Amino acid sequence: GCDARLGDARCGIDLENANYKGMGVVTDLLRDRAFMASGLAGFDAGWFTSGTLTWTSGANAGRMTEVLAHGLDGSIATLTLLEAPVRAIAEVDGFVARSGCDKRIATCSAKFANVANFRGFPNIPGQDAVLRYASQDGGHGGNVL
Repeated sequence: GCDARLGDARCGIDLENANYKGMGVVTDLLRDRAFMASGLAGFDAGWFTSGTLTWTSGANAGRMTEVLAHGLDGSIATLTLLEAPVRAIAEVDGFVARSGCDKRIATCSAKFANVANFRGFPNIPGQDAVLRYASQDGGHGGNVL
């Protein structure tokens, strides 16, 4: 996987861009760290998974947390946080959610079109290739095994 942090100088993605940032409001509480929200209908389900959420109003204003999961049902998003906030979430609490990345090259390409800045090594052979040994049955012409 990529060893850059999404949005840092090595990654190069601007998380303040409207394509990667959404503002929402809590509409219904599901659990201490899960809730439904409006304002994120323009983003696909999973867009904010592994991303961050910064509270803009309510008892947690100014605090940032990680998003574990992001679902979408019509125009209502369901967000589950990695950890419960310090203070209880309340309906009408506002937040800014920023995109998440799972650090795979496929995501870097499809979601961010940023393969040029991918900081991983997806083409290094795995252990099976490294542990192979030469045999006498041929197949040593330089072709892919």
